[in-house]
Amino acid sequence: MNNFKEKIILGIDPGTTIMGFGLIKVTGNKMEFIQMNELVLNKLDDHYLRLKHIFERTIDLIEQHKPDEISIEAPFFGKNVQSMLKLGRAQGVAMAAGLSKEIPITEYSPKKIKMAITGNGNASKEQVAKMLQSTLKIKELPKNLDSTDGLAAAVCHFYNGGKSSIKSKSYSGWSAFVKQNQSRLNK
Repeated sequence: MNNFKEKIILGIDPGTTIMGFGLIKVTGNKMEFIQMNELVLNKLDDHYLRLKHIFERTIDLIEQHKPDEISIEAPFFGKNVQSMLKLGRAQGVAMAAGLSKEIPITEYSPKKIKMAITGNGNASKEQVAKMLQSTLKIKELPKNLDSTDGLAAAVCHFYNGGKSSIKSKSYSGWSAFVKQNQSRLNK
């Protein structure tokens, strides 16, 4: 008889052109690939429509797969401030969808995700994808690797035992988010 509780982890790689996502099922100390895909947003001209689409698709994924936890890649600091802002908004909208359904969210830096998957924080997208393919016995990798990046966020969360570390942040709902972000509040 199996006494292990099963849980589903949704991993998200936020983006305003393509949002990648992946789902794994965890039973005890074993993980199993469920699905990975991407939401292509570049057909939408309006940035706000893209954000609305990210929110709605994330809610759809939550309702369809009932994840117990969400792992999301944190935006990395680039030179282009406008791109960083757009990426942060995409991440925030995906987080809001999860928080609205009371699902705990943990945020991981891209380096931490790469390190968890390949052992190298500077690994390429291709190296991460190949390691996931081998680990989860995925027959064929997608052409774009945004979906494998989302899957990598979920696998990183599994490897971290669902516990956040110093380099990641975790929220269990709106009240936890507000409590941990007092400096962001307008008073």
